[in-house]
Amino acid sequence: MKRLVMMVLVLVAIGGTTEVSAQNWLDQLGKKVKEKAKEKVEQKILQKTDQVIEKAFDKTEEAVKGNGGNQTGVPQEAAPQQPVQQAPAVQEVPAEVAQAPVSLEMTYAKSDFVAGDEIIFDDPMDNEQIGEFPSQWELIDGVAEVVSINGKKAMLISEWGTKVCPLMKEPLNYLGDVFTVEYDLMFPVKEGDYTWLLTKFMKADNKSEEDEMMYLERAAYDGRDDVHWYWETSRGDSNGEYDIALPANEWNHVAISFNKRAWKVYFNGIRVVNVPNVLAPPGWLLFQLTNGNGDTYITNLRIAKGAVPLYDRMMSEGKFVTYGITFDVGKATIKPESMGEINRIVQLMNENPTLKFSVEGHTDNTGKEASNQTLSEQRSQAIVDKLVELGIAKDRLTAVGKGQNSPIADNNTDEGRAKNRRVEFVKI
Repeated sequence: MKRLVMMVLVLVAIGGTTEVSAQNWLDQLGKKVKEKAKEKVEQKILQKTDQVIEKAFDKTEEAVKGNGGNQTGVPQEAAPQQPVQQAPAVQEVPAEVAQAPVSLEMTYAKSDFVAGDEIIFDDPMDNEQIGEFPSQWELIDGVAEVVSINGKKAMLISEWGTKVCPLMKEPLNYLGDVFTVEYDLMFPVKEGDYTWLLTKFMKADNKSEEDEMMYLERAAYDGRDDVHWYWETSRGDSNGEYDIALPANEWNHVAISFNKRAWKVYFNGIRVVNVPNVLAPPGWLLFQLTNGNGDTYITNLRIAKGAVPLYDRMMSEGKFVTYGITFDVGKATIKPESMGEINRIVQLMNENPTLKFSVEGHTDNTGKEASNQTLSEQRSQAIVDKLVELGIAKDRLTAVGKGQNSPIADNNTDEGRAKNRRVEFVKI
């Protein structure tokens, strides 16, 4: 670092004798100095963690640790990181080195994230054209395109400075004061790569793309992960930091909730941000690649409003609809991130021992009607089986598959299809 400083001083002295504009020259130099300083820091971090990383490859040791405040880390198993084999538009990544299902399920079971119950944006990207910019998004700066990763379509962001946001009818004010945001994130970090992705929440009705009121920054470089966040309060700007190791070459689920003024963020079910008081609700959001030379992939963005407690929904309508229980595509396998919602249903039924439910699965109209009917029956039964496994008496539950025959929204839009893919708990 001392040598770097000396180099800067010498370069400044030389720069004074050139014909280049001093201000422009210093701006360029400042960027280079910042990059060199960052490289030095990264090298020191890597030197200190080299032994730990080597052990992780051999023993798949846990790779999550807390840092600061009252945040706590939850152990996860580390997975060897392998480079992504690049191909035009279609990406192939190594076979997933999965975390133990029970461990991941337990992690999500402890999560207090509650998904909103009114979907206003949903983009699984299944119908997007590979090589094109995704149709439900707006490009503000840079370059982005749809690619396929092991058969799953996603948006690739690789150019530094790229900014994208959901394409909405009210582009500057659609979030409201109670909302949730969820998306899946992948980053094939190789040696020498570093990617810094910002999820920025912008002030309502403000067009400025730099005037955020809070943001979440996920930084990855050479196998290291940091999460930084910033928010505005009545006392000024505040910020926090959390060290978390997320598996590269795998999809990581990000969940964000905002309730009046409280802001929480979860990575793979682990809560990393818990801010009780943000100055005001934001109006819109964007994603920005602020730095780096590696690829970042985003898919399955869902924005939803509201998060009414299950009991209140049931008492007002005699049932409640949940979008918090999700499945693998085309299967009746419950995703681990569903466990938070499932455990809330268990709690509701334990607190109200006379409650009985008809668990009714619904699909959209994608695919054949007969297949959708069978799939809805299998998914309903899978939920009942899981609730029974968690201690609910079998005679309090009935599995019913409704297929695609009871839509509540337009199947011609992604948001409508997302609303139709639901589970209803009807009181009996």
